[in-house]
Amino acid sequence: MAVKTRIHLVVPAAQALWNGEIMQYRKMKNGTEVSILGYGCMRFTGAGTRINLEKTEKEIMRAIQSGVNYFDTAYIYPGSEEALGTILERRHCRDQIYIADKLPYYLLKNTAAAEKLFQEQLRRLRTDHIDFYLMHMLFDTEVWARLQSIGIEDWIAEKKKTGAIRNIGFSFHGDTNTFKALIDAYDWDFCQIQYNYLDEHTQAGREGLHYAAGKGIPVVIMEPLRGGKLVNALPDGAKKAFAEYPKKRTPAQWAFQWLWDQPEVTCVLSGMNSEEMVQENVNTAKEAGIGSFTAADHGLIDTVRTEINRNLKVGCTGCGYCMPCPHGVDIPTAFRCYNQTAMHKKFSAMLEYIQITSLKKNASSMNNCTKCGACEKHCPQHIAIRKELQNAKKALQPFYIRAALKLVNKLVKR
Repeated sequence: MAVKTRIHLVVPAAQALWNGEIMQYRKMKNGTEVSILGYGCMRFTGAGTRINLEKTEKEIMRAIQSGVNYFDTAYIYPGSEEALGTILERRHCRDQIYIADKLPYYLLKNTAAAEKLFQEQLRRLRTDHIDFYLMHMLFDTEVWARLQSIGIEDWIAEKKKTGAIRNIGFSFHGDTNTFKALIDAYDWDFCQIQYNYLDEHTQAGREGLHYAAGKGIPVVIMEPLRGGKLVNALPDGAKKAFAEYPKKRTPAQWAFQWLWDQPEVTCVLSGMNSEEMVQENVNTAKEAGIGSFTAADHGLIDTVRTEINRNLKVGCTGCGYCMPCPHGVDIPTAFRCYNQTAMHKKFSAMLEYIQITSLKKNASSMNNCTKCGACEKHCPQHIAIRKELQNAKKALQPFYIRAALKLVNKLVKR
């Protein structure tokens, strides 16, 4: 496919003007300026693959006119790529934005399959290139090694040479050490992690964020509101803390500002599905500033975090002192996902736990636990880890999940 030369029309001080708001931008590795607010395209209004195009078009255009220029979609988001491509073609504004899309590597056996999926994505998006392309949910160095073995690096190099892919990265759910190992495994242009004030020291966490930034790798943030739970599922104590604080912001605004306060954060994604939400997030981005958080502001977030943690199932901080488990159990991930079930997120917590611990050759699930007790000797929180792992197992691996996992593990080993 021929690659067309294009000129990026985004001019921060001019195009981003909308009702007096001016979008802010931060730089990617190659100098490209992306809006600090990115548009997550997973939650377009609709049912199944049927997206409400008329409503979604108004929201997307409002975002573009407000200076948002980073749009994130994925092959497995039902109808998302097709809707985005249709709207951009209809409104002749493809060249005003950057598209981030993701390769579902878990569906691949060879690079021919990767090529087929990639061409399908280009057709859906009605474009000849993807600006930011990610390995979707890359969670283990062994998985990356398998992709290397089928020639994925040569495939990426060819795509970058022709301009069909402009930047290559990966999205990640997992622990800090694995994230750092993946950062070092390849010459990435960017990465994407789950990060928010509740996940400050879990998943890739602040340590992973700083590690990537220290390597010169820009970081895009997903789940800044934990799927809305940092807005819609706050305990009364957290709501009270926000309400009584002299500086008036909504819980969502506090969550975004906490992220944008950090210079290592390049772009924060939001799954916006109303014009009102777009406008509120644009207004919030306008006020963002690196280092703008005061000591009192940080104290407020600490209070809110404490109030949220009061409702958690187990008081694990994710410090990792219990690791490594001699039998390979990923204890921090088990407790983190277990705690997520207390935030009305049971199914997604079960799914995330499976993705991180079970969809790999050397599974790190709770099924490996022999109750040896080695972990409990090192836990600074003095958690009865063996007992709590059994509770977590009941919550995260009910009988129907265990049956499915047996089948999955057989397939993974093949």
